[in-house]
Amino acid sequence: MEVERKAAGGGRDAEAVSRFVESFAAQLVEAGMQRMPARVFAALLSSDEGAMTSAELGDQLRISPAAVSGAVRYLAQQHLVSREREPGSRRERYRVHSNQWYEALANREAVLKRWEGALRGGVSSLGDHTPAGRRMAETLAFFEFVDGEVSAMMERWRVERERLFGA
Repeated sequence: MEVERKAAGGGRDAEAVSRFVESFAAQLVEAGMQRMPARVFAALLSSDEGAMTSAELGDQLRISPAAVSGAVRYLAQQHLVSREREPGSRRERYRVHSNQWYEALANREAVLKRWEGALRGGVSSLGDHTPAGRRMAETLAFFEFVDGEVSAMMERWRVERERLFGA
């Protein structure tokens, strides 16, 4: 039995991997991610290659091709995975990259910038002398602060990543 479990996972304990995937996915769901994308992301993250086909994901997670497709679509929109073609095949592989968190957070910076622009318009429309305008101005100031902190943090991470991984 132990040999079968390890063989199924390429030398790893397939049951232990499955427990990790479900446990980490549960943590992602708790943080607000949808359940199926969380499971697919955890499976990709825990795979040695960091990439799997739809069929491989479906087999490992015991889910339908449609569930994989919907999950991957969501994850790609969040910049957590990318799609790539298998050489010489029409099949796609879905890949999680070592810098997926950086990419996802960098994408959030663009969202913050859009929110800041909308909030500036709100302050202008409402007037900063009104209670709603002051509330809008405080919200704008918060997002400007967060944007600056995220930018500085991302730069510190680039330096730290280079120090740790040379990449």
